[in-house]
Amino acid sequence: MAPSTFSAIPFVYRLFFLYVEPVSAIVGAFYAGIKPTEYLAYLASSAAGAKLAQTPSTPTLISLYQLSNLYLLFALNEHLVLSSTASLRTWRTLLFGLLIADLGHLASMVPLAQEKGFAEVFAYFWQWNAMEWGSVGFVYAGASMRTSFLLGVGLRGSEGSTKAE
Repeated sequence: MAPSTFSAIPFVYRLFFLYVEPVSAIVGAFYAGIKPTEYLAYLASSAAGAKLAQTPSTPTLISLYQLSNLYLLFALNEHLVLSSTASLRTWRTLLFGLLIADLGHLASMVPLAQEKGFAEVFAYFWQWNAMEWGSVGFVYAGASMRTSFLLGVGLRGSEGSTKAE
């Protein structure tokens, strides 16, 4: 994005969506693809589950490698698309799609919530491990930022600026 177009999108949104969140997704890609046993161990809600995570099956490894690839795609799409334009329409469209994905990501944590309890997974943040912070807490943050952007919080009047490229 050219320096003259930066003013169309407030700094806090640019910082989060262009840098913080993509870097976070790359960290997820690293753990899912390079350290899959650690990734699985963080998801385990019991010692028995953590032990199983130490010897993932071939289908589980393939799934984790595919997940890693999708995290990388997420990071690249978000950073490259949003950094290439100041079009509010483009930002809103991409962020709306990612907001839907946030809901899906939270829904993917339901099996853990069924084991541990819904409040433990979705509300008791002081009890969360690193994976729960990434898979729930950070998703809450991203969804909140996306919702704020989509509602126009902090955005100047968008007349004419939706066409800015």
